[in-house]
Amino acid sequence: MHHSSIAPAKLSGPDHLRALAITLVFFYHYQNFAHPDWPEEIIGLGWIGVDLFFVLSGFLIAGQIFRGISKGRALSLNEFFIKRTFRIIPAYLFVLILYLAIPAIRERAQLAPIWQHLTFTLNLDLDLRKTGTFTHAWSLCIEEQFYFILPLIVLLIQYFKLGKKSIYIFIGFFILGFALRLWSWNQLVAPHLTSDGFLFVWYKYIYYPTYNRLDGLLTGVGIAAIFTFYPLAYQRINEYANWLLLSGLLLLLSACFICINPHSFNSSIFGFPLISLAFGAIVASAVCPNCLLYKFKSKFTFHLAALSYSIYLVHKITIHMTQNLLEQAGLEKDSSLTLILCIGTSLLGAVILRYCVELPFLRIKDKILASS
Repeated sequence: MHHSSIAPAKLSGPDHLRALAITLVFFYHYQNFAHPDWPEEIIGLGWIGVDLFFVLSGFLIAGQIFRGISKGRALSLNEFFIKRTFRIIPAYLFVLILYLAIPAIRERAQLAPIWQHLTFTLNLDLDLRKTGTFTHAWSLCIEEQFYFILPLIVLLIQYFKLGKKSIYIFIGFFILGFALRLWSWNQLVAPHLTSDGFLFVWYKYIYYPTYNRLDGLLTGVGIAAIFTFYPLAYQRINEYANWLLLSGLLLLLSACFICINPHSFNSSIFGFPLISLAFGAIVASAVCPNCLLYKFKSKFTFHLAALSYSIYLVHKITIHMTQNLLEQAGLEKDSSLTLILCIGTSLLGAVILRYCVELPFLRIKDKILASS
């Protein structure tokens, strides 16, 4: 099996995972609004959905770059940034303009300064005591910074002809993440352990900064590198894909057990990388033809995955607005019916954003790339 065979035409494995990730994120954020009684432990772990997005993102974006390199093509920064810009920016800017123009749709008070949203630096100094609206853009900031840095690192690796030695850069970044989280915990978080503001401090210094959240993206990049440059390893992984999936799920279970209290020392230092590695195993198996997830086709997850970015952008607006309107109509905000209707309006909002903003700009992108 030649290594170029992993060029994903449209893989259903990642679609299932992207659909799972957006579902986790949606329910996790729904806790911040009035909600039915559900087991906090289960929904409380919904934050791992973002880590799954990071692993998928690292895998797919690095995979695009590496495939070109493996075929001997030079990395075109122009093409890379055109693709990323048209994919991410139009829908994001549209939602940002909504937040700015219509204060009534804001789920909380205080939007961060607009320059932080436009420069994708919101996550670097995000204090939830001062900013409460559109804060979920923090993960998008990390992705954008990653899209900016990854091609530059790849160009450096090519320039210095590091080839397979570049694995040490990857391992180095992973260890650096450990060290930085440990330092952040000891220097910035530990002094506040018993204070009222501990949670806010933890989010600001452990959870949101880019340098503490690279595990998932790095894991994705690592998988893409193995699959592209080590075809024999890829064949071996494919043979044992379902076992890899099972071990990923078991590792995820144990990681979630460590992270039952996500704000603890163990969770912050060891839980994050374990969750990323577990999702790494799951993603690696899901893109193998032998895997159950790869073989299982589903229209539902295909469409949900396609809508995931739009859902991510609009879900807090739609939940907030829907709950307020239903309350005026005499429905309880924390009822299950309200939850179901909020899911409906979030999907509807996402469909509108996808078909009116996302897809038209993707077509423009295709025209620009075709003409160049």
